[in-house]
Amino acid sequence: MTTTLTVEKIRTDVADCLGEDPAAIPVDENLVDYGLDSVRVMTLLERWRRDHGVEASFVDLAEKPAVDAWAQLLGVTPS
Repeated sequence: MTTTLTVEKIRTDVADCLGEDPAAIPVDENLVDYGLDSVRVMTLLERWRRDHGVEASFVDLAEKPAVDAWAQLLGVTPS
């Protein structure tokens, strides 16, 4: 089942991967500075492909590792 991906869902999923509180994850900063690595990006991407029908590639996400950049890339409407 495909559900709608939101900015808050992206932020929550990133926080989950990093073992952080979602409030500690900024939407406009480079997530690499918060510990995000390539393995975690792939984990997120696979989750979003499965749960939300995302068709982006790893390279797409790796080029701009920030929640707001990913939301724009994935066509998520800002909340």
